[in-house]
Amino acid sequence: MPPAAPKRPPKWRQLADEIAAQIAAGTYPPDTRLPSVQNQVSAGKGATATVHRAYQALEAEGLVQTLQGSGTNVLGPESLPSSTVTGAARLERLRRTGRALAPREDYVNTRAVLRSCADPEVADLLGIDLYDEVVLRSRTFVRDDKPTVLALNVIHMRALIVVPELLQTGPMKKFRHDLYAERTGKSVTSGPERSAARLASDNELSEFGIDVPPDVPIPVLVLRSIYSDEDGPLEVWEDILRPGMWHSNA
Repeated sequence: MPPAAPKRPPKWRQLADEIAAQIAAGTYPPDTRLPSVQNQVSAGKGATATVHRAYQALEAEGLVQTLQGSGTNVLGPESLPSSTVTGAARLERLRRTGRALAPREDYVNTRAVLRSCADPEVADLLGIDLYDEVVLRSRTFVRDDKPTVLALNVIHMRALIVVPELLQTGPMKKFRHDLYAERTGKSVTSGPERSAARLASDNELSEFGIDVPPDVPIPVLVLRSIYSDEDGPLEVWEDILRPGMWHSNA
């Protein structure tokens, strides 16, 4: 039986990728305004909802910014967008495009260590006892050298038995969930992404390069997803967004 043809991405994603390529090629240089949504519709690029979704994806990936009454403008390398892709959306983009990072994005300060789980909420989510050992993986995503997201993965020890590469800080040959699924035959699925606001810790503010007096409260948005297999919770994935940033599911 011949292999199945690769699934085509949705129309909005095709349009977003087309415009992203035009931005990279200089067709739309920094500070250029993209055609209006209605102009794109009239040019046959898709329905209004399709073009809106494509522009939202481009904004989430740091290529453009849409301002009420000013249209959608291409960002220059010095611009820090106000939105970011996190969690399950980042993983979905990796599987769809092979790109783990957005344009002009990188990550630093990677860690992969064994730790005792001292957070009662995380221990409960993983179905383990408080202070049981877990794998802790973390990294800081940066765009144009500006930290945007602190990513934290707390992983059940049964995953380490199957995927010892979890303690390597460098890139794996495949995403860890895929390696786990290949080696166990068990699918890893994501629960709904939850968001909550709280005050940033001193360590988080330092990681973001934000210097404020200790008595000044700085709120951050935290997104959390739980990944599980048929035996129960496997990983708690948290993304802590830079103060002032919001997230997108693009």
